[in-house]
Amino acid sequence: MEVGEVVEKNFLRPIDNTSVVQQVIDRLTYAMIYKELRPGDKLPTEMELAASFGVGRNSIREAIKILVSFGVLDIRRPEGTFVASGFSDKMINPLLYGIILDQSDSIDSLKELREWVDFGILELAIEKAEPEDLFQLEEQLHKLLAEIDGGDAHKIFIADDEFHEAISTAAHNSLLGQIAKLVRTLTSEMRITTIRNMMKLGKGNELKKAHEDLFQIVKRKSDSSARQLLVEGYFYRYNVLRK
Repeated sequence: MEVGEVVEKNFLRPIDNTSVVQQVIDRLTYAMIYKELRPGDKLPTEMELAASFGVGRNSIREAIKILVSFGVLDIRRPEGTFVASGFSDKMINPLLYGIILDQSDSIDSLKELREWVDFGILELAIEKAEPEDLFQLEEQLHKLLAEIDGGDAHKIFIADDEFHEAISTAAHNSLLGQIAKLVRTLTSEMRITTIRNMMKLGKGNELKKAHEDLFQIVKRKSDSSARQLLVEGYFYRYNVLRK
């Protein structure tokens, strides 16, 4: 199938009238999951989809609008509507809001999620980091160390985020990298509180050493102490998550 070709497959069968917009969304989503629609494919027109599904054009239009807002579809005027190619930051939003609005409100769950994702990223970086990745990671490390010396918690937080983004880049897994970005967003308050309290406690040197050690295990491709270093680098032993 050529990119941009209009596809006519199983997903174009009629649907019933219950939650029509959601069913249209589900039908298009499953078509992408089962590769009936692929990145870059052009969708049939609203009129064609409405006829195939047996629903009104307003339902088709609303479903497409939602999928566009999620970054799943692209509207290119005057060509038509296409399945997106590649990742869009907009795709993070539905999952992000879902987790934010979760009723459990468990800081322990966030801590465990952070550890699980960070360690997965670190393992891949240890295995796959290339010389250019190490160069960029070392550059971000030097920036972070300088900000720690400066003592501004907000600037340290930004530099810390860029350092961990460099580790994600070194892992060479775009899907896991996006998950890591989501987790960093979700744990922003936790991370800035940690940094602020570490500086208040006069633990700037410990903050520096933790990141220097992370850099060294990626550089030396030695994962024997990776998890221990990672967990210790959260500084929970200092009760840093108190307000």
